[in-house]
Amino acid sequence: MKTSRRRAREFAVQGIYEWELNPDRPASLIEKHLRENDYFAKADEALFRTLLFGVLKDAAELSPKIDRYYERPADEVSPVERAVLLMAALELTQHPETPYPVIINEAIEITKTFGGTDGHKFVNGVLDKLAADVRPDEVASQRSRRAH
Repeated sequence: MKTSRRRAREFAVQGIYEWELNPDRPASLIEKHLRENDYFAKADEALFRTLLFGVLKDAAELSPKIDRYYERPADEVSPVERAVLLMAALELTQHPETPYPVIINEAIEITKTFGGTDGHKFVNGVLDKLAADVRPDEVASQRSRRAH
């Protein structure tokens, strides 16, 4: 059973993906298209809007934050993985109320659903590095708890 927050993230990723493929498409049209899905009513609408519109607004700032951790050229990253990474980067950098392991786990699960065979491993690696940079205290605290 998917939570309303997972559904919100999935719909946000779908919207970000659609925007990546059609950058001139208005965000309102992307949102309208996603709302036509029968399952949209089960999504956390506030989280969906925060993620979708936040990424579309801040993509130029978020991209360099994730691109630096790629171990391959940016143009070789699949649009699905990129959409997931942008969404997770927004949460990691702008939503400290959500624990970073939750953000990374959600990103991994969504990539398993929509991405390629090993895409989740790539997403995990990038987000682990980003989390260590943008939330060093939280990451250190989490790691020390696991060590004991």
